[in-house]
Amino acid sequence: MNYDVAVIGGGPAGMMAAGRAGERKARVLLIEKNDALGKKLLVTGKGRCNITQNEFEGKDLADKFGKEGRFLLYALSVLGPEQVIEFFENLKLKTKTERGGRVFPKSDKAEDVLQVLRCYLIKNKVNILVNKKVKKIIKEGNRITSLLMENGEKITADKYVLSTGGKSYPLLGSTGDGFIWAKNLGHTIIKPEPSLTPIKIQEKWPKEAQGLTLKNVRLTIYENCKKRDSRFGELLFTHFGISGPIVLDISKTVGRFLKLRKEIKLSLDLKPALDSETLDKRIQKDFIKFNKKLFKNSLNDLLPQKLIDIVVKLSGIDKNKQVNAIAKEDRRKLVRLLKNLEMTPTELFGFNKAIITAGGVSLKEIDAKTMKSKIIENLYFAGEIINLDGPTGGYNLQLCWSTGYVAGENVY
Repeated sequence: MNYDVAVIGGGPAGMMAAGRAGERKARVLLIEKNDALGKKLLVTGKGRCNITQNEFEGKDLADKFGKEGRFLLYALSVLGPEQVIEFFENLKLKTKTERGGRVFPKSDKAEDVLQVLRCYLIKNKVNILVNKKVKKIIKEGNRITSLLMENGEKITADKYVLSTGGKSYPLLGSTGDGFIWAKNLGHTIIKPEPSLTPIKIQEKWPKEAQGLTLKNVRLTIYENCKKRDSRFGELLFTHFGISGPIVLDISKTVGRFLKLRKEIKLSLDLKPALDSETLDKRIQKDFIKFNKKLFKNSLNDLLPQKLIDIVVKLSGIDKNKQVNAIAKEDRRKLVRLLKNLEMTPTELFGFNKAIITAGGVSLKEIDAKTMKSKIIENLYFAGEIINLDGPTGGYNLQLCWSTGYVAGENVY
């Protein structure tokens, strides 16, 4: 059968593109090489699926994707966060907004998001092909003529959508096939890089705190003593270093400096809400309260248990010193440490730990209003395959929904 539209890749962008094209009465085939749709979607937001970001101003939202983000302005005007929430609510998926504007399904289950998308596909009569891998995309001139499958079959369509994702989470099928096909079709590929990754730290003390999550802390990058980037929010200590939302968001900048072999430091402010003077007064109050205790037993009101031994050791103050014997200079030293807990990043994790892929098909070769290729006349793109990536917090799924919808809207 000759389809009107063949969509390659059954992730969030592919499902949205296929569903929208089907809604417009196109005969659609959705091809997924895994044995089920949306495998990566199921692990997003730690299995809760942060479907979008509750930031309704299109320009501000686009700016979160960096200097190339303006490419998204039209797609966000068609299907922005408000419309995404409405889209899912219309499919009977209730949503909720949490701290930081993160929007989740009320059930906290990514499976529920995937289920309503499957229903959307079925309702719009999309033919779904799973466990089938495209081997080659065949073209004549500037048109795709067919898809050659690994089993030797050929699939033909009038239009094609590439929504194969990037290279992050390779165990879930994101192996970068789409980049190869797009390049073979004549497109420029901006080198794919892992993005939103944990950071390995040279110092050993983070391992002692592994499993500890800190909220409302600030992480700052310094290069040659100059502040280069900063994030406020949640951080997680691990056996190799640090992770968590603010670490993932800052990792791209860290990676850029590491590649340039620049000397950089990460500074963790454990009490960003307090300036040094206010923090010093707070510590003085604690020292009065615990004046007969040893220093190592005096920080329970100030720090999580897992951090106390670490901070005591790094402060250089005798842990067995009685609090009422601690000199002013030692107390000030403690303040400086709490405001500037220094770490040395050594490397980022690769695609196996990266949440998304930076790089991809050059935006210069894609029409922002249709997601149509400017090189192949019957090819469209959607999702992570294009050269755009945003921070954590639902931005990258919003990219998939918006570009997928626009592609599906215009492909038929």
